Amino acid sequence: MTTQADFTEEEWTRLERAPFVAGMAISIADPGGPIEAVKETSATLKSVLAAAERAERAEGGELVTAIAQSAAADARARKNPLAGFKPRGAMAGEQVLEELRAVQGILAAKATPEETAAFGDFIVQTAQAAADAAKEGGFMGFGAEQVSKGEQQMLDKLREVFPAAPAG
Repeated sequence: MTTQADFTEEEWTRLERAPFVAGMAISIADPGGPIEAVKETSATLKSVLAAAERAERAEGGELVTAIAQSAAADARARKNPLAGFKPRGAMAGEQVLEELRAVQGILAAKATPEETAAFGDFIVQTAQAAADAAKEGGFMGFGAEQVSKGEQQMLDKLREVFPAAPAG
């Protein structure tokens, strides 16, 4: 099993912040108002906390649990989960994807394929929770959609970065 000791401090920090970066990706994909941003951020945090509290259920789950527990501990200590990562400007969405591709590369180099797939599932589920957290568009709730076109496109890109594990 791969553990925190297998990663440098910088790599571990990037792994910890990856679910928050994925949540940020959804917010960047279709910026709503402040209420939507709070709901998406809250859903991201809830997803991380839930993963931290779940028992390891499948092979590869122990690494995801360790990462989620570490990220949750930092969040409870009021540490900024995105410290050191500040995408800016029109290219913020691409900067987020580049960061997540780098995280995928770190995992692919050091973790087992099962652990890498489990982490990818965790990231995509976290992003999906953020996308599902707030309706987008419409007027006073009428005509709004649960997951906007921009959010769905970002989810699709995240699934490309973190492809599902092959059935075996």
